[in-house]
Amino acid sequence: MDTFVINRTDGRSDGEDWAENYEELPGGAGISLILESTTRAGVGPRLHQHPYAETFLIRRGSATFRIGTAEVEGHAGQILVAPADTPHTFRTGPHGYEAVHIHANERFVTTWLE
Repeated sequence: MDTFVINRTDGRSDGEDWAENYEELPGGAGISLILESTTRAGVGPRLHQHPYAETFLIRRGSATFRIGTAEVEGHAGQILVAPADTPHTFRTGPHGYEAVHIHANERFVTTWLE
């Protein structure tokens, strides 16, 4: 059963301040994950896109997302989706941001547009 379990690389056994990237998950999950956690405001990736959808499950804080031509204020308790081949970016809000970014592909494939 341990082949289907992924533990934090820092050895902690809680979900706080967990920031890591995971590709090729066991069990043929077919997704990759970015665990994002920051208390800083105004940070985020450059404009980019993927040939698959990216789903943002926001657990804490907020961020201003640009998905295609839309600007969306995402906050804790929401799930946002950037469709395949859609340019997107975000900037974290004043109280930080914690989220799980789910890539609908077993490996990250990113085209940077900025």
